[in-house]
Amino acid sequence: MAEISAQVCYARPDLQILRELKIAEGATLRAAVEQSGILVQLPDIDIDNCRVGVFGKLKTLDTVLRDHDRVELYRPLIADPKESRRKRAEKRAEEKAR
Repeated sequence: MAEISAQVCYARPDLQILRELKIAEGATLRAAVEQSGILVQLPDIDIDNCRVGVFGKLKTLDTVLRDHDRVELYRPLIADPKESRRKRAEKRAEEKAR
């Protein structure tokens, strides 16, 4: 069976992981993540509830990989980006009003 190259990556402030894989052609994102060993190294990652993507675009775990894809595991957001922007804008407006 033919193989393709892929990368699986995960990052948090204290740790960055990038694994290079050779995986069977037709393999899914889930298969790549499982084969990478990241779930064994970091058992707190719940793959069934973790957001995943390829090159910054959200995908599902059953997405079939293409040669040289980079699978990314995303951490949950700490803060809502829209709410953070709104608070910064309000703070700037208050500072200008002074």
